[in-house]
Amino acid sequence: MTRDTTFRFFNTCSCEKMVRDGDFDKKIRLIRNKIKVMKKLMVLGIALLMGACAFAQKFVFVDMDYILDKMPQYADAQKQLDKVAADWQKEIEGKMKNVDDMYKQFQAEQVLMTEPMKQQKIKEIEGKEKEVKDFQKDKFGPSGELFKKRQELIKPIQDKIYDEIQKYAQAKGLDFIFDRSSGPTMLYAGEKFNKSDDILAALGIAVKTTAK
Repeated sequence: MTRDTTFRFFNTCSCEKMVRDGDFDKKIRLIRNKIKVMKKLMVLGIALLMGACAFAQKFVFVDMDYILDKMPQYADAQKQLDKVAADWQKEIEGKMKNVDDMYKQFQAEQVLMTEPMKQQKIKEIEGKEKEVKDFQKDKFGPSGELFKKRQELIKPIQDKIYDEIQKYAQAKGLDFIFDRSSGPTMLYAGEKFNKSDDILAALGIAVKTTAK
């Protein structure tokens, strides 16, 4: 066999091998695709089964903000809180005005003061300013008096609502009751599942009923 013949023979064999390998790769891809499809069907089947189980559970939702807004006790409590907050805010503003007046007086008189007198006056003003900030924190801070006052006035109302919700769930054989106003977790819910008016009725509050 000559060199040219050998070269042609090698190329021919290589081409035939490539064709055979191509057919083999196609078969492998087909098998893999079938496996992927089967896996997807299995996952879909499991999802449908889980969905069916979840659908079998009974659930409704309420809107706590809506319920609270319809309660006269809550409106009265909110008015009390607003008055207390307004009184404290007015007191804070008065204290801050006093600090501001002290600072303006210091600016006008500091040219006549010795350095020790200036430092003493600045220290006095800063002390008064700190008192105002501490007062504001005590009244409006995360654990301040307004928060405690709110707990005192609002929590009994909320507890009363929660008790009625629990009784309603037990009476209706419900598995879950969601609060639509508590956060963005409820992406959609049909109004027929909204039982806020039923809870209000149990609390003795009449509202205009709408089709659920």
